[in-house]
Amino acid sequence: MRAAVFHAVGDIRIEPREVPEPGKGEVLVRVAACGICGTDRHILHGEFDVVPPIIIGHEYSGEITAVGPDVTDFRVGERVAMDPNMPCGVCRPCQRGQVHLCDNLTALGVNYDGGFAEYSVVPTAQCYKLPEHVSLLEGSLAEPLACCLRGIQQAHIQPGDRVAVIGGGAIGQILAQLARLTGAGKLVLSDLIEERRSMAEQLGYVDETVDPHTSDALLGWADVVLEAVGSVTTTQQALQWAAPGATIVWFGVTPPGDMAAIEPNLVFRKELTIRGARINPFTHTRAIAMLDSGRLNLEPLITKRISLDELPGFLAAAPGKDTKTVVIPA
Repeated sequence: MRAAVFHAVGDIRIEPREVPEPGKGEVLVRVAACGICGTDRHILHGEFDVVPPIIIGHEYSGEITAVGPDVTDFRVGERVAMDPNMPCGVCRPCQRGQVHLCDNLTALGVNYDGGFAEYSVVPTAQCYKLPEHVSLLEGSLAEPLACCLRGIQQAHIQPGDRVAVIGGGAIGQILAQLARLTGAGKLVLSDLIEERRSMAEQLGYVDETVDPHTSDALLGWADVVLEAVGSVTTTQQALQWAAPGATIVWFGVTPPGDMAAIEPNLVFRKELTIRGARINPFTHTRAIAMLDSGRLNLEPLITKRISLDELPGFLAAAPGKDTKTVVIPA
């Protein structure tokens, strides 16, 4: 098979590998689609710890082609989406039910070979069966959807709330759809890229879109602000857009070491609640249920499909205008 292997900072190569064999409690999956996440770029640039050589990619789905010894709950031919995150279950956060904060957290595509390959061996505990009418492309969005469900949990949106989403990439678009379903009274999405604003408008779940460079109408406006970019500018902007008593969720991942200037008195005067949202604690089953419900419109978010051969150059380049790019390995 062929796989995208990370060797060192700036060094990802497409290489031949033997098709792996599933061991006890594992299945072999023919990868159908693997989404590109900001984490993959962080890995390439040395901003996320991995031990090379490793096949990266953690947002993926596919079809089971072989099962390991003693596997009885999955069979060849079943379509699955993967939850890449594997907590240890024994550290203090895990024992407190905070598996997403696990001291020893490992993940497919980070610590173990992942989805930027034609085949991947996956523990059955990380596999979730896809409903018949959910496409494998949609299945590759199960992991980011599960993470977004955690973000919505942290936001505590109340029916009728005014909600601002900063960022119109795939994460921002998913958060906006979930915010609407949760009961947002008025929903505004902000993005610099016109194509992303147009997509949100065409899909019909936002009330308005704005260009953050040309509009200050949201200053002090939002009861909930969902920041889905991961930059110093947008984390500070979230504070400005928050109304008194608002909740801010910093969902976007800023590069390690970046620092934002925050006026503590502003947080005091507005009595703001600021939360992070890390990965997907106990939300993957719910993500599959949401895909099954048909109430989300996610497949249009996949605006670009590339091959394995295109992946190294794509990751090395600056992010473009596409909402979501997925790798089709075969």
